[in-house]
Order: sequence, then C-alpha cells, then structure tokens
Amino acid sequence: MGFELRRTRMVLWVSMIGLVLGGIFCLPGYTQLVKPHEFAGTFYPQNKNDLTRYIQSVLTEAADVASKVPEHIFGIIVPHAGYVYSAPVAAVSYNAIKGMDIDTVILLGASHRYPYRGIAVWPQGRFTTPLGSLDVDEKVAEEFMELKFVEPQTRYFYDEHSLEVQLPFLQTILPGAKIVPLLFGEVTYDQLEMCARTLAEVARTKKILVVVSTDLSHYHEYKEACSIDARTVDYVSHQDFFNLWTSVQLGEQRACGIKPLIAFLMYTDRIGGEVNILKYANSGDTAGDKTKVVGYMSAVAFKEENANKKETLMDHPTLTDSDKKVLLHIARLTLENYLRDQPVPEFEQGSPILYEKRGAFVTLKEHGQLRGCIGRIVADTPLYKVISDFAINAAVHDMRFKPVEYKELKDIEIEISVLTPFERVQSLDEIEVGTHGLMIQKGPYSGLLLPQVPLEYHWDRDTFLEHLCYKAGLPSGAYKDKDAVIYRFSASVFSEKEFK
Repeated sequence: MGFELRRTRMVLWVSMIGLVLGGIFCLPGYTQLVKPHEFAGTFYPQNKNDLTRYIQSVLTEAADVASKVPEHIFGIIVPHAGYVYSAPVAAVSYNAIKGMDIDTVILLGASHRYPYRGIAVWPQGRFTTPLGSLDVDEKVAEEFMELKFVEPQTRYFYDEHSLEVQLPFLQTILPGAKIVPLLFGEVTYDQLEMCARTLAEVARTKKILVVVSTDLSHYHEYKEACSIDARTVDYVSHQDFFNLWTSVQLGEQRACGIKPLIAFLMYTDRIGGEVNILKYANSGDTAGDKTKVVGYMSAVAFKEENANKKETLMDHPTLTDSDKKVLLHIARLTLENYLRDQPVPEFEQGSPILYEKRGAFVTLKEHGQLRGCIGRIVADTPLYKVISDFAINAAVHDMRFKPVEYKELKDIEIEISVLTPFERVQSLDEIEVGTHGLMIQKGPYSGLLLPQVPLEYHWDRDTFLEHLCYKAGLPSGAYKDKDAVIYRFSASVFSEKEFK
C-alpha cells in the first residue's frame, strides 16, 4: 500500500511538472524536449536487465506465430496494458517486424486522461525508457502539424501509458528508429481521413511503420468479451472502418483506441493494403481471472510488393452473360428450396469471378412492384454465396414486407446488383444519375440507394439525394451538412426478364 501511495504521488508530481514544462518547451527555441518514462516498475519492469530479459522471452514465445506472417508490413496493431496481461499478444506483432529497415515509427494512441479536441503531437526532442532514449522525428511531426487539428500539446502525454509501453519493444526490435507520437482526442470522421491521407503522403518519401496502440473491450465477463471482440476483430480484418465509426456514434465501447484504429484502417485502404490478424486473447487468457477481462489483438497491415491501389469504379471485372445467368439460377434455386423447407443446395461454380469477394443486392419484384430488397456492401464473401444468402434475406427478412410464400415465386422476378468498390464523393458534381448508386453516413444514420432507383422514378440528382436522406432517416437537405459523408458506387444490374 505504501508503494502504491508513493507511486501515485510521484505520478501526480511528474504530471504537474509536465503540465508546466510542456507549455514552456513548446515555445520557439527549445529543441531538447524530453519526455521521461513514468510506468517502469508498474506496467513493465524498471530494471534495464530485467526489462530486456522479459521482452526477449515473450518475443521468443511469439516466434512460431510471427514466422507465418506476410512480407512488406507497413503497420501493426498492438495492445497497451501492463506487460503481464498484454505483452504476449503484443510480442507477436513486434516479432513480425523484426529486422525491418525503418526510418520513423508513427505511434497512434488515444488519450486516457485528458479530454480535448483534435490530435496532440510531441513535436521534438526525445522519449526515455530504462533501455535508453528514442529521438522524435521533428520533420515528420511538422508535416502532421500542417493539419489544423494537430497541435504540439505535450502536456497530454503525461500520465499516459498507451504509447510509453510500446517504446521498449521498439528499442529492442528497431534500434535507432525515430518516432512521432500522436495522441487522439475528440476527432471527426473527416479529420481521421485527413490523418490517413497525411500518413500516405509521408510514406511516399520515408520508410515508416505505423503502430496503433489499442486494447479492445473492457471489463466484460469472459464469454461476452470474446463475442464483442470477435465482431471488432472481424471489422478490422475486413478494414471496415465505416462500421467501426458507426459503432463510435452508437456509444459501443469496442476499443479504447478505436479512433486511431479507424485512421489506420483508412490509411491501409488508401494505399491498397490488407490486414492480417495474428492473435487474439484477453486478460482471462493471460492472467487467469475471467470475471472481468480486457481484450487484446495483434495484427499486421501489409501490401503485396507489386500491388496496385484497390479497384475503382472503372476497373472492376466484368460479368459475362453466362455469369449473370448462373447467379440468377442460384438465387432462384435457393428460394425454391428454402421456401419449401428443403436444404439450400451447395453450389460449385466454374467462373473465377463468382468466387471474388464482392458486395451485392438481390431485389424481388412481383408484378412489377417491389417485394423485397436486401444486400451486403462489405466485400468479404464470395459473390455466389452473397447471392444465395441474400436471396433468402430479401424474401423473408425485408421488414417492409411480409415474408414471401412459395406460391408467389411464379410471379416474382429476381434482379441482382453486383457492386463496385465505394468511393467518397468530394463534390456533388461527381454524381451521375443512372450510373452511380449512393450511400450517405451522418453520425449513427446511414442509407443506400442503388443506381437503378432514380431511373425507375425519374429523379434528378437533387431528388435522388433527398430520397437518400429519407432512406437514412435524416431530415431534408441533410446531405449538404459538413458532417455528412456520401459515397458513390456503380453496379452491374441484371434480371431474369433479360434472359427469357
């Protein structure tokens, strides 16, 4: 108890000093700004030799997993709890980057102690640990400070563990690399996108590694935590930053560093990378108590050596008439079997495009009137499987209509829309009615309309946008608001009547 009291007093004293010196040293002319370590002896070993041995031991234990990771890694996701809880998970990612040639490590973390708007950067000088010091890359820090919401507010780094606990690992794995520490406060979706764009710009001229420091869910019972974290891990593995952002608006506590995580996934998407989850565990696995656990994830982001940027609206593969007929047959046969309470058949397809992971919608019309329409925008499932699954969903799970009965099938026409990747709309002039479908996201609200919808109802662009807002549950004109994000996409749309 005496030790804990002394430590608390020490942290408060260091924090007060930091608040004063942080402001002073941000004045022009001070170039030796030093951030001392605060969590040695609590979160990780204080003695240099003990710390070195501990890190080497967890890295050795993680070697079997790390040996299976892809090459060309440009970022990692690691937890930041006390080493006894999270170090075995973090070590898996760190072992994966061992020996990389890196100039600068950009650390992304969230502030646990101080509420503020924007992102805080430590602009110059160095950070210390029992293993020595790490220099801050002042020039890269300046590039981030060109963003109006990124400021050199060093006081927010005191009494903050999320970045400090990463430093001994970096000193061991990447000795000599410089760092740029960034702490996220309250930020908007647009600001996260601007941060991602800056990361991509810096990566063009320097060999950087991005380290995202985040734990997952906090203090749930073991099974509940595993369930919550499984969904979060799934979002991350599919780079689904849109749904992660929506979870923030809904107040879901999926991760304490979720905003840095979203910025990182935006960056990964921007440069055409992929995410590989290496390990998941929680404190119930590492420390034993399963009544209230904290979740941990280890992941790497990588890019194939000759990979180009992801598909755009104009360069997605084209479906042949044969492919379209097969997909319509899958939808029809699925419905016939499902609505007769018979097993849905397993489909084996020959065309490679039908195995591609694509978003798609299935629309059902009865005597020309809409009878159901449901789809999936996340491209994480083979196309033929999406069509089979969502034919059923459109028939029985569209809440606007009563479930379709088998006797109706003879009067129902099936229409399929296979989507291209989504692109953010920078100007409304980019929207072409009849070519583009649209999705709007504003806070927790979102809505989507397919490209064929405005043609069917003879809408112009403004009317299309108004109905998009209505679909999302937003007021008229909400698409003009600064915090409204609009995406466009195109689609290959075809129906059974085309092949009769």
